Amino acid sequence: MSVLGRQAILQAIEAGAISITPFTPELVGPASVDLTLAGTFRVFRKVHQVVEVRENTDYREFTDKMEVPEDKHILIMPGETILGITRERLRLGPGLCGWLEGRSRFARLGLMVHISAPFMGPGIDSQQVLEMSNFGPAPLEVYPGIPICQFVFQRLEGNEKYEGHFAGQTEESF
Repeated sequence: MSVLGRQAILQAIEAGAISITPFTPELVGPASVDLTLAGTFRVFRKVHQVVEVRENTDYREFTDKMEVPEDKHILIMPGETILGITRERLRLGPGLCGWLEGRSRFARLGLMVHISAPFMGPGIDSQQVLEMSNFGPAPLEVYPGIPICQFVFQRLEGNEKYEGHFAGQTEESF
């Protein structure tokens, strides 16, 4: 399983094996593509109840959806987690999978963009949900439109396809 470099990413896009909508060529790096932050967020309600961690627990029951215009920001307090979503919809054809990773420039401020779910399986066709947490000492202003994370593409042996619970997730269904 090898990681795709810039030229291999561009060739896969040209061949239709990777689809990124909207696509901005300037966001393709040497071995990844930066994805930008949409203006749709889910903020956890301050509840004083135990949340059961089970297969059928729905995060939407404990969050409020909010829209933030591009010229505004959302504030993430130290120790707080919110959910964001990428503007880009990413589709991977057969034989490809990948990893969603943060960007070091923001990690150095204490921002983590995913808690424990960086792997994206073959056949995904969705916007990527981000579990954004502030592990730093200061509140963070986060702006829609910023290149918030990067996606690393990897070749997969076999023809498997992800058809799980979040297949096809978009801003509307998020």
